[in-house]
Amino acid sequence: MADVAASIPGRAPARGRSAGWLRPKYVLFGLIACMYAYVLWHNESFLIRPNDPEWTHIEPFKWFLLPHGLTAACALFLGPLQFSERLRRRFTKAHRVMGRFYVGGVLIGAPIGFYIQHFEGVRMYPGDPTSLSFTFAAGADAAVWMFCTGMALAMILRGKVEMHRQWMTRSFACALIFLEVRVIDGALGMQNKFDEIIVWSCVVAAVPLADLMLQTQEMLRRRGTRVSKAAAAGD
Repeated sequence: MADVAASIPGRAPARGRSAGWLRPKYVLFGLIACMYAYVLWHNESFLIRPNDPEWTHIEPFKWFLLPHGLTAACALFLGPLQFSERLRRRFTKAHRVMGRFYVGGVLIGAPIGFYIQHFEGVRMYPGDPTSLSFTFAAGADAAVWMFCTGMALAMILRGKVEMHRQWMTRSFACALIFLEVRVIDGALGMQNKFDEIIVWSCVVAAVPLADLMLQTQEMLRRRGTRVSKAAAAGD
């Protein structure tokens, strides 16, 4: 849209560039950055506090949590960079390398996360149907995340760039479940009240919300094309 605005006679280029920063993609990733910051401070800050009680909680499965945390965090933090068109054009090799790390992070981190949830549920709450529900939710999340990532990889290997981008969007939407559950649970003060509903809602909504974003982006792109053609016709 910034390029369209800049092409219209009488429109100052600087204003067009400023409007570009208001694109929905930048707003969305700004919100995601806020979720990163919130979860790191509110949920993961025990990592820098050696005496935090959370260390006692994770002691039985810490050696599973370590590879899960490292690989899943790799996917979470590299995911947004994969959507940068500027980075992809200027540093194609770096884009591909980060993509490989992202895929590896998903394929390793997702199944280990499922195992941790299963292990923790069996150890702490044997026979509890709620714990079993969380285990199924973790399994569903892992399966859908790996499937979407695998489809994204298959599409790019076949040279279908646009379909690759769509499946990567769905994959990253599944990655964001980790942040969404913690933000909703903590920011709204609903700890231990509706955890099961929150987790399942985020799992079920991930791919549909990604598709909604893709459709919205396509609608805005078509609108920008119509405006550009109208401006060209006016010239």
